[in-house]
Amino acid sequence: MPNSPQIERVKPPALRPGDGVGIVAPASHFPRDEFDRGCEALRSMGYNPVYEASIFDRDLYFAGSLERRVSELETMFLREDVRAVVCARGGYGSNYLLPALDAGRIRSRPKAFIGYSDATSLATYFCDSLNFVAFHGPMVAKDFARPDGVDAGSWQAALGGRKNWRLDFDLASGVQPLEPGSAEGILYGGCLSMLVASLGTPYEIRTAGTILLIEDVATKPYQVDRMLMQLKLAGKLDEVRGLVFGEMPDCQAPPPGQGYTLEEVVRRVVGNLGVPVAYGLRSGHVSRRNITLPLGVSARLNVGVNGVSLEILEPATVL
Repeated sequence: MPNSPQIERVKPPALRPGDGVGIVAPASHFPRDEFDRGCEALRSMGYNPVYEASIFDRDLYFAGSLERRVSELETMFLREDVRAVVCARGGYGSNYLLPALDAGRIRSRPKAFIGYSDATSLATYFCDSLNFVAFHGPMVAKDFARPDGVDAGSWQAALGGRKNWRLDFDLASGVQPLEPGSAEGILYGGCLSMLVASLGTPYEIRTAGTILLIEDVATKPYQVDRMLMQLKLAGKLDEVRGLVFGEMPDCQAPPPGQGYTLEEVVRRVVGNLGVPVAYGLRSGHVSRRNITLPLGVSARLNVGVNGVSLEILEPATVL
């Protein structure tokens, strides 16, 4: 598959107060109480949660059968009362949907698709195969279910069609400059495990010309190293223009007696690419206030000794 950036993305309609938000569970099942709290949070933000009764089905570790999950996702894109589609949670199972989806049905009604973790498989599919803008952001039975789980400013900017906005991080924010520099590219990426899992499949990620977002959770430093090296050996880092790592919760602790940090591991693998590298941006698996990032739009990354900024250079939705 060609490793080239997409252009002229299809942008979904902006999300506004009063709109219906379709909730889907393309991967694992989830606790009902967390789902209910997430729906209440969406209502408090002025949205109308819309979901099918079958979303609570369970088949092994999946949220029901493959047929149910495919039908649910396609239906939410087609429903007139749904303006955006948000995942309930990640887990595992979104890859099952990729060959089963009717791309024509989804393409006929572009909508914002929001999720992370296992949903990275779907977000990159929407970006690469359907040429949609997608969104790496909070999920219903995870972030919306927690107090202070959602960064409201980035959610509104990304989904509300703001023309130009930026995220600024000083050293006290926890975002660290690993390799200085500035670059422009297409913001793209997601959960590292899912990015690597795409390699060698018809849905292999396309990273050339991108500001590549990489994040994960509960992964040991040597496993992060291994996956980064796999991307590197596969040529997926050859033409990236910048790298932004997430908060990487529960990935830090080295084995007893090993005096190194995950940041050192990351720099060892990607520090020679000649591109700016930042570490610690709260998007995806995070401790709090999950930042919504649009995938498939132009962005500028600035990494300096005193801080990091990520500027979104174009609206991700249309008003």
